[in-house]
Amino acid sequence: MKKHLLSTSAIALGTVALAAPAAAQEWDVSFGGFMSQHVAYADLSGSAVPAGSAQSLSAGDFDGVDIHSNSEIIFTPSITLDNGLTFGVNVQLETEQNGAGEIDESYMTISSDTLGQIIIGSENSAGYKSMVGAPGVTSMYINSPSISTFIPFSAAYPGGFRQAGLSSFTEVAGNNDVQRLTYFTPSFNGLTLGVSYAPTGNNNVANSFGVNKNTPGVLSDIFDIGVNYSQTFGTTSVTLSGRYGVGDTNIAGVSDPETWALGFQVGFADFTFGGSYAENDNGVANGAGDSSGYSLGMTYDIAGPWAVEALAYIGETDVGASNADYEAYRIGASRDLGPGVDWDIYVVQLDADNGGVGAANRDVSGTVIGTGINLSF
Repeated sequence: MKKHLLSTSAIALGTVALAAPAAAQEWDVSFGGFMSQHVAYADLSGSAVPAGSAQSLSAGDFDGVDIHSNSEIIFTPSITLDNGLTFGVNVQLETEQNGAGEIDESYMTISSDTLGQIIIGSENSAGYKSMVGAPGVTSMYINSPSISTFIPFSAAYPGGFRQAGLSSFTEVAGNNDVQRLTYFTPSFNGLTLGVSYAPTGNNNVANSFGVNKNTPGVLSDIFDIGVNYSQTFGTTSVTLSGRYGVGDTNIAGVSDPETWALGFQVGFADFTFGGSYAENDNGVANGAGDSSGYSLGMTYDIAGPWAVEALAYIGETDVGASNADYEAYRIGASRDLGPGVDWDIYVVQLDADNGGVGAANRDVSGTVIGTGINLSF
């Protein structure tokens, strides 16, 4: 199937390796990566104020053509020892200056056919990595904040990064790429189980230099479990996934933050159908900030170089007296131009609001018509 999903997480799932004492053994010092360049036209309306702007969408001019880049160089040196263990490194270098650290993920792997895989370092949890959702063929993601490049909806929708109101690929309290220890079992007839532990969720791709777990409000002791089942029955393929995660914020009278999700994909002939549902309970009094969301979609692999898609992500976040809402829909097509080269065309419709009333209400609606070139090497 032509599911050219050039997301960071999909590329990071490959097993890679690191060191050996025997002279006959040699390092496989390799690298790869991806680059996506998008050019799109956006038509926006609404009263929401984009972050960093003094003007509302109704007063400002946010329509027109813009450019979005998403690229990484991924270094993957590896070596396999005589005992069959493969050791590896995965370091992902962001190529856009985003005002934060330019390393996306950095971790070590230890793996074999009988051991499974151990991951040590800054990486997403076992639950996150086990999930699947609505399939797609283009790379302007609506099951993530990517589309905010063209539709600045952050002031209209407090969905939160790695929260279910914006993506079914969630983390406990939104923690992401923190120092973590993860283990995945070998595949048992398509069934893989994973478990993760992170001492703290407050440092993205960084050392903690000590974690005081008695500090109120500091996210710590984060446990995640994930399960993924993938099997083919004749011409039908089935993938099922589930995850659960919990952490501790050490605040009296406040529950521990949790997240859970379920996902599936079913493929037969040239069609693939899929979806997901996720929830985040952030442990705040009266459920403020809790979120949920679901994805649904399908793809069709047309005979020849084209594949098409139709999918949606619907989310909501508790903001007190009401809910903030997020709805995004995407149709698109991708053409295989050659090894590692795809051309995308797509249309996205997005509507978001902050759940306020009267003067407090902030909303945004936008339509994006775009095209993109994806390179994967």
